[in-house]
Amino acid sequence: MSCFTFVKVMMVLFNLLILLGGLTLVAMGIWVSVDGGSFLRILGPFSSHAAQFVHVGFFCIAVGAVLVLMGLLGACSAHCHSKCLLLLFFCVVLIIFIAEVAAAVVALAYSSFAEGILRAWATPALKNDFGSDPIVTKIWNTT
Repeated sequence: MSCFTFVKVMMVLFNLLILLGGLTLVAMGIWVSVDGGSFLRILGPFSSHAAQFVHVGFFCIAVGAVLVLMGLLGACSAHCHSKCLLLLFFCVVLIIFIAEVAAAVVALAYSSFAEGILRAWATPALKNDFGSDPIVTKIWNTT
């Protein structure tokens, strides 16, 4: 096996992993979107921003769809030896990298918000409501 063939096979395999990750994110996004009502019932009294958690499902679906397309684009471009597709793949990867840096900044900005929710809701709910409230028990059992 030549070096070029090895790189081609590794790029196809890597992009198939990206494709599987995207499909997983789409499935998780659908799950959160379908079962988002139980999260709102529980988190609603503790936070005025609880409705934002429902949008996480849609975000996961969107990111998963982009990853599926990226996996297909990368695998097809490596398999078909298309310079145009490889350039498009590189440009999209660069855009995704920039978006990830922006997401890290947003996550850092909202870290105190997430910590406040965990301190205000998660610990007391686990201590007091686990086992007695079926919604809380179901959420803790699925995480």
